[in-house]
Amino acid sequence: MFREMRRINQNLSEEETNRIMMTASSGVLALTGDEGYPYAVPLSFAYENGKIYFHCANEGHKIDAIKSNDKVSFCVIDKDEVVPEAFNTYYRSVIAFGRAKILSDDKDRMEALESLIRKYSPDYVPEGQNEIEKHWERVCLVEVSVEHMTGKAAREFMSGS
Repeated sequence: MFREMRRINQNLSEEETNRIMMTASSGVLALTGDEGYPYAVPLSFAYENGKIYFHCANEGHKIDAIKSNDKVSFCVIDKDEVVPEAFNTYYRSVIAFGRAKILSDDKDRMEALESLIRKYSPDYVPEGQNEIEKHWERVCLVEVSVEHMTGKAAREFMSGS
């Protein structure tokens, strides 16, 4: 169903791929947008147990796209070092494919928000809980269940950088 990576020798381990997903500060969500045009949007996210979580407004382009077609991809760039003299870029990145759903169950919504707090504000959990309570009715939470994910790196990074 999903394509095999063409340059298999540049494939990152599952452990390294998961590490990148857990530590990256942002990624780009790609969806099928209006009239079939691709729609890619950068966002903050949390990754736990094979799921990507993010919050957004209750309405808008993202939500409409998810309601229309739940298949998405998500890209994270971990390293991006342009090396002019080598006419090359030393990179490390991850691409994930999955299905997005808007969370409606309060327990699931809370778990998604708490995962974002743990990632971005681990020293402010009580304050984060206050923020959750303050914005609970207005926030929309989305979960992407990852079906396929690969990490890839420039050959220069494959020896353990």
